[in-house]
Amino acid sequence: MTAAPLSAADFAELARTGPATPAMARLDAGLRSRRLLLLKALLIRVQRRREGVDGAVARRFEAAWGLLEQAERTHPRVVRAVLDYPTTGAWLAAALAAPEGPALDRRLDRLESIAVTAALRAGCPLDLTVSAPGGVFSLTGVGRLRVEGERIRLRTRARVVRLGPEGSRTGHAVLLLADPRSGTLTGLGSGWTPLRTLPGATAVLDDLDPYRVPPDGVGAPPRAAAEHARTDAGAWSGRWRAARHLLRQVDPDRAAEVARVVRTVVPLTAGGPRAVPMSATLRAAPGAVLASLPSSARTMAETLVHEIHHSKLAALHELVPLHRPGRPARHQVGWRSDPRPIAGVLQGAYAHLALTDLWRRAAAADGLPTAWRTGAGQQFERFHDQVGGALAILLESDELTIAGREFVREMKRHHASLDSGRKARG
Repeated sequence: MTAAPLSAADFAELARTGPATPAMARLDAGLRSRRLLLLKALLIRVQRRREGVDGAVARRFEAAWGLLEQAERTHPRVVRAVLDYPTTGAWLAAALAAPEGPALDRRLDRLESIAVTAALRAGCPLDLTVSAPGGVFSLTGVGRLRVEGERIRLRTRARVVRLGPEGSRTGHAVLLLADPRSGTLTGLGSGWTPLRTLPGATAVLDDLDPYRVPPDGVGAPPRAAAEHARTDAGAWSGRWRAARHLLRQVDPDRAAEVARVVRTVVPLTAGGPRAVPMSATLRAAPGAVLASLPSSARTMAETLVHEIHHSKLAALHELVPLHRPGRPARHQVGWRSDPRPIAGVLQGAYAHLALTDLWRRAAAADGLPTAWRTGAGQQFERFHDQVGGALAILLESDELTIAGREFVREMKRHHASLDSGRKARG
């Protein structure tokens, strides 16, 4: 699949941080094409370096590849959804970077669960035994099964799936396929834990997937993934619902963009009583927002807008490189105490440009809580100037590509328009 090129209008709309629906569809197609190429590269690595992969692992990997192809022939849209899921990208990046030996073997086994998820959601008839390292079998974007032992028997009949320990007649879970066209699976039974869908959206709260956070955590100091048993799903759902309500009041188009871009929210550990809330986006997993529980609906709304713009820019950079790799220069920006590489300056400027747009609207909106309107005005004043300084750094740098320089120029034009709107209101 070849992604359609971005038009000049698409490119400019993205630079203005607008909810460019056609452009995002093309970015999604570009990411999908790239992910398929990387997946094929992993297959070629396994086939050409058989001496570096455990024989049983290689056979399971190739069988999983065949199952994925079978599911794709049956319901390609459902398979694309599994391959597009953010943690699939995180797993693929980890597998491609893993050295030969046990580290690579462990990661290659993940394709089996991805392929099984795709086949089940596509309604393919299955009767097979799969590996469950540590007694855990993860269905990507659906849930997790815990069993005794490290092998699971899996059988389908019509739209019913039975999963359980190999050789056991008890302790089985049952999954129900609502409709292969939608690929929706629901489950119940011993050892089964489903992902929870966030209210009013297709996004899920993912506190189960083994690839949702890198092994060494994210941020500094690093935050780990919050465990399912310690995740307050009610609090997350409440923040999510209230944040979307605020965004619809301030900017309905941006609220719709959040619903469209965010595939999963990954809870992070709080980091201790004195730690401040944090959020992050993984370049390999666009569409996933990693965050500790925001303190309020307002903070949640700002977090979602901030992180989806990291996802958007990362996706665009994969399709249209905006800066050159490997340069050592570091630059000081207003929102960080540590000097940043040019990629970090661009990412931060882009996300904060989107937030200044949001804060400008919030400060002038009717019907919002007074505290947010006041705080939004203050945040706009502070960060509008900081973004302006970062844009100057970017335009003075020789590290941007031609496309990157035009992108930043369009960002600057939008930045200036926000200031003009403020002066006109004053």
